[in-house]
Amino acid sequence: MILRSLILTGLFLPLAALAQDPAATTAAATTQDVAAPAAPKPRVALHTNLGDIVIELAQDKAPLSTENFLTYVKDGFYNGTVFHRVIDNFMAQGGGYTADLQAKPTRAPIKNEANNGLSNVRGSIAMARTGDPNSATAQFFINLVDNPRLDYVSDQNGMTWGYAVFGMVVQGMDVVDKIRAIPTGGQGPFRTDVPTQPVVIERAEVLAAPTPAATPPAAAPTTPTEPAAAPTPATGS
Repeated sequence: MILRSLILTGLFLPLAALAQDPAATTAAATTQDVAAPAAPKPRVALHTNLGDIVIELAQDKAPLSTENFLTYVKDGFYNGTVFHRVIDNFMAQGGGYTADLQAKPTRAPIKNEANNGLSNVRGSIAMARTGDPNSATAQFFINLVDNPRLDYVSDQNGMTWGYAVFGMVVQGMDVVDKIRAIPTGGQGPFRTDVPTQPVVIERAEVLAAPTPAATPPAAAPTTPTEPAAAPTPATGS
């Protein structure tokens, strides 16, 4: 079954002490009103033999899954692995097997973060797992279509727990669609769904964070000047 195999982190003070200098209050209010720019989300590039796929990671919504994925990337774990299961109109799964379909040893599994408000929409990347909700290790899948049935519903059982989305493809969905178009069949330990043309992640790398745009300095106050005199109408001679 698709889901089974896919599915295969007091004290009171005197009033005087509460008084603040008006200038200090104004300065504090001004400081609070200026929000610090949000840190850029980490991005990872999967350099495949069909082209590059760039994924932006939702570190704010799925910190455990993001850190887990980044660690595998930095360790070079994904280099030379393949998309070993591709099901059209569903998902493309990879990150766990070598080109000759040998399973790679992984670190300990992580906690399921499916209950984070993110949905398994087309282009999103989520953690693959077994029937145990908290069994995800290195394997991931990219949703080829909207798959709301994979979203979190409740903690009741493995099916209702859902699959933790932790990022989104921001470049290279054309590459993902190339992957989905490859015929599949049985190969190695899998009876079905293995691309007949190997789709290899030749290298995975963390991309440098974009440099935030510099904030232009505030304009210096100017002294008001008299408005220029309007031109007078010409008179006839």
